[in-house]
Amino acid sequence: MDIALYLLATALIIGGLIGSVIPALPGLPMIFGGVWLVAAVDNYRHIGLWWLLLIGGLGTAGVIIEFIASTLGAKRVGASRLALWGASLGTLVGMFFSIPGLLLGPFIGALLGELASGTSVLRSAHVGVGTWIGLLFGTLLKLVISLMMVGLFGLALLLG
Repeated sequence: MDIALYLLATALIIGGLIGSVIPALPGLPMIFGGVWLVAAVDNYRHIGLWWLLLIGGLGTAGVIIEFIASTLGAKRVGASRLALWGASLGTLVGMFFSIPGLLLGPFIGALLGELASGTSVLRSAHVGVGTWIGLLFGTLLKLVISLMMVGLFGLALLLG
């Protein structure tokens, strides 16, 4: 049974790393869930409370930072609420179209959302680019934090 749980934990951690780049998967919570599962199966011998709090706190900070970064790009250029919703919807739809969809979805969604709010095409394109840069920066930060969480997990296993 332990082997099955370790395999599940590994799948959660790998899925979480993938989710750091693909917006539809909750990457950071998946990584933490995998780490916690390993700790629980191991009876917290190698990964104790302080390691779990550190890794969980890092994951929580990552979720907050990602949210702030993705909205800062849009707010910095004065995006409307429709542009923010459009960027989110564009990201969701874009993930079904592989890498080009993930790259272009937020931009197109923000552009269409800003156009729907009644602004000019040039202004809408500017908001689309700002939103896209914010989302890209947030994803990059989430990936870095995910790798830090996995690194701390590995360090905890080595030291524990």
